[in-house]
Amino acid sequence: MKIAIIGAGPGGYVAAIRAAQKGAEVVLVDKYKVGGTCLNYGCIPSKILKKTAEMLDSFSHCSEFGIDHGAGAKCNMAQLMKRKEQVIDTQAKGIHALLQKAKVTYVCGTAYFPKKNRLEVRSDDGSLSLYDWDKLILATGSSPSSIPSFPFDKTAVLSSDNLLDLTTIPQSITIVGAGVIGCEFAFIWNSLGADVTVIEALDRALPLPAVDRECSKIIAREMKKRKINLLVNKTVDSCTRSDSGLLQINTKLSPFCTKPSKKDAEEVIIESQKLAICIGRKPNSDTLGLDNIGVTTDARGWVVVDEKMQTSAENVYAIGDLLGPAKVMLAHVASTEAEVAVSNCFNDHREMVYDLVPGAIFTSPEIGTVGLSEEEAQKKHRNVRADSVLFRTSGKAQVLGELAGMAKIVSDGDSGKILGVHIAGPHATDLLGEASLAMQLGAKVEDLAHTIHAHPTLAEILMETSLKAINLPLHS
Repeated sequence: MKIAIIGAGPGGYVAAIRAAQKGAEVVLVDKYKVGGTCLNYGCIPSKILKKTAEMLDSFSHCSEFGIDHGAGAKCNMAQLMKRKEQVIDTQAKGIHALLQKAKVTYVCGTAYFPKKNRLEVRSDDGSLSLYDWDKLILATGSSPSSIPSFPFDKTAVLSSDNLLDLTTIPQSITIVGAGVIGCEFAFIWNSLGADVTVIEALDRALPLPAVDRECSKIIAREMKKRKINLLVNKTVDSCTRSDSGLLQINTKLSPFCTKPSKKDAEEVIIESQKLAICIGRKPNSDTLGLDNIGVTTDARGWVVVDEKMQTSAENVYAIGDLLGPAKVMLAHVASTEAEVAVSNCFNDHREMVYDLVPGAIFTSPEIGTVGLSEEEAQKKHRNVRADSVLFRTSGKAQVLGELAGMAKIVSDGDSGKILGVHIAGPHATDLLGEASLAMQLGAKVEDLAHTIHAHPTLAEILMETSLKAINLPLHS
């Protein structure tokens, strides 16, 4: 069987390796680099910047830990960018080695489908290669969306990609969009030394259904502590260059705000060196020739699939960000969708389930979520219980000096079954593994409560929260 895979991100390269392991003859095509957005302009480089930001935060509080003369540390952007490229290069070499080991044919170039079962790949030098395929997996991902009135210029008006390539720390930066990307960058650039403003059209930071409102409140509170200016219920009305050379950004009341307060209605003018647009993504689907092979997209260009990742065209599957917000646009979801798509290429009849996708948000503090939020659970279940414990009750959190945040368990009040877990606090994204496994196994709160947790660890907060959920709290 010949399988062609377009896009070598965390969906595409995983699909390529799995298909090759199953005995397929695989060609993997990407017009840029292996690793996709995740490795080159997303998960990995942003966390490299976050690590440096965290170290600077630690240095600023070093006197509290008995260390003198550490608070004057500052970021060397040239060295940071060098480290970023080194880590990305190391990861890319690892992916290439995996593809080579699996005997996957990797081709760098632009893919196009002139007709069914035919693939054209044009390389940068203009040469054209032709491939036949029996099965096709589309994994071309997405790109940052812009605001037409403020197009990206890579100098003053930036995309999330551009934010990872800055060689100097801006004096000030205004971020449009308080979603995951916007909030992560807000904390990173604040810690690196920039004056940060965040503008959000909805009524809270991280206005996502899967993110519990209490987590949003914690993030908003931490932004205020760090002097990050968060403006909610507002959109950008205009952006012009002021006499000082800075951008003058005028805001107005968001059209999504139905009951504006006096503060919401006020127009705010911000002067900023940089404007970063972090309002969402658009599909990389318009140049593939999908019409020629019968693949249906929605009005915005997102590819439509069923639970088997099958598109409207026979033997054509799609995975990852190319599916858009109707699914879940996360790297680990793309990898799982890849496994499902490959299984179905071999008629294994596997379906993708999105109910227990963990979400990791690398703000300060971090946020980890899995399952239903309290608000979502109340819409679906008759008797919902929500129990939370503050991190300041944790001995390990006290040792670390990281007290902000809480853990919340949403459960069925009748059966005790865990419906959702939401953590905002130190290493929340790492703590999420236990919660995800518990929910995957259909655990009840008493199962977590009766599980012995090592002391002193941050994981004890899940034990304490589950004890509270069975009305037997010890430390809260």
